[in-house]
Amino acid sequence: MKKGVFYGVGIGPGDPELMTLKAVRVLERCPVVAAPRTKSGGMLALDIASRAVDLKGKTVVPLDFSMERDRAVQRAAHLAAAEAVREHLDGGRDVAMLNLGDVSIYATYSYLMEILRAQGYETVMVPGVPSFCAVAARLGVSLTEMDTPLHIAPGSMDLDEVLDQPGTKVLMKSGRQLPAVLEALETRGKLGTSMLVQNCGLPGEDVCADLSQSRPEGRHGYFSTIIVKE
Repeated sequence: MKKGVFYGVGIGPGDPELMTLKAVRVLERCPVVAAPRTKSGGMLALDIASRAVDLKGKTVVPLDFSMERDRAVQRAAHLAAAEAVREHLDGGRDVAMLNLGDVSIYATYSYLMEILRAQGYETVMVPGVPSFCAVAARLGVSLTEMDTPLHIAPGSMDLDEVLDQPGTKVLMKSGRQLPAVLEALETRGKLGTSMLVQNCGLPGEDVCADLSQSRPEGRHGYFSTIIVKE
């Protein structure tokens, strides 16, 4: 029996209207949809995709991943998720794994793709709108100009190293590290050229167009993206 294909489908940052026609077409065609699930049982990516595609009648495979820093714990979760997907691929059914943003940028899909590709399964990446591009559009700013480099890094990286780079800096997934990030920006006098959007395109969206004038209130969300202009 021919094995199924494992698709990674980027569904954009939150607004279902930002899903590509190709993403919609692949989801319509695949009989199995895999989606990350939080500890509380929420499946945000599935909720977003279901507002653009009729997923009734499809098999939904919840994937449980760990937020632990321990690489062994993360690896175990990736292997378990790949096993859940493989069951359907071996039955000849194509599987579309939903991924917020784009499938090539800090994407969980990439870990499963490497595992299953090494085991001989066919994998296909369907790109999506990256969250930082949607954030820039929401803020009404350009990320680059002529000869301006763009640097993309997680907020957990060495901020001195990142902020020393020339050009525009994008700090993704800055939620837990937000206090430290804001302190580093203030120390370097960069708050006035820094902007932040939390939960772009999602309920609870919070926009701070000038971090020297306003800061996000309440709990700092995981989906927090900061743009630092030069």
